[in-house]
Amino acid sequence: MAAKKETYSQAMERLEKIVRQIDNNELEIDELGEKIKEANEIIAFCSGKLTKADKEIEKLLQEKRQSEE
Repeated sequence: MAAKKETYSQAMERLEKIVRQIDNNELEIDELGEKIKEANEIIAFCSGKLTKADKEIEKLLQEKRQSEE
């Protein structure tokens, strides 16, 4: 689960660590399922952050265009 107040960068670092562990076969089969679940939660968290940032940027650009008219 994504930690409270976790930044996008921190979440990506956690995700990259999980991917490295999977790639290097460092996980026991019992851990694998949990790590994949955690990775999915991190991906959802990051996707939400990106979507929110995209909407905020679009809003700012619209406001800028309107103020220039």
